[in-house]
Amino acid sequence: MTDIQQIPLKTIEGTDASLGDYAGKVVLVVNVASKCGLTPQYEGLEKLYRDYKDKGLVVAGFPANDFGAQEPGSNDEIATFCTTNFGVDFPMFEKIVVTGPEKHPLYAALTGGQPASQGDGAAFRERLQGYGITPNPEPEVLWNFEKFLIAKDGTIAGRFAPTTAPDDAALVGAIETELAK
Repeated sequence: MTDIQQIPLKTIEGTDASLGDYAGKVVLVVNVASKCGLTPQYEGLEKLYRDYKDKGLVVAGFPANDFGAQEPGSNDEIATFCTTNFGVDFPMFEKIVVTGPEKHPLYAALTGGQPASQGDGAAFRERLQGYGITPNPEPEVLWNFEKFLIAKDGTIAGRFAPTTAPDDAALVGAIETELAK
């Protein structure tokens, strides 16, 4: 299994990075998009980050244009959108591919290590089908704003469906459990 903390990444500004930069912290990895019905989750993600960052939580946003072309902008445009509209202060990374044959190695490791998500993924799949969209089969990422919880040691501690709100009791409980370890 790939050590996800060693996978090379780039910040949204283009600086070399990795999740290893946050070793010893709990990291919530989220594939994000600016033009999605779930985009208002940015507000909740930022609140979650503000509420728990001093306890060791990092929210890490990974823009992706994989679902309905809902993240068409450049890295600069995405950064401006997030800051201007949602006051995002949590780390953002360059736009990547999170599903399919061209998916970024981080997402290959995440989906391989945690193939199923908690939450109402089945109901969301039905909603997508109602819109004429064929949802990705597991273990692929279902849609924007799917969440992977990474423990302090870099292991995958949980995966949550896109519709799991940042203040959902199951997600917050999982974060608090990992922070307490």
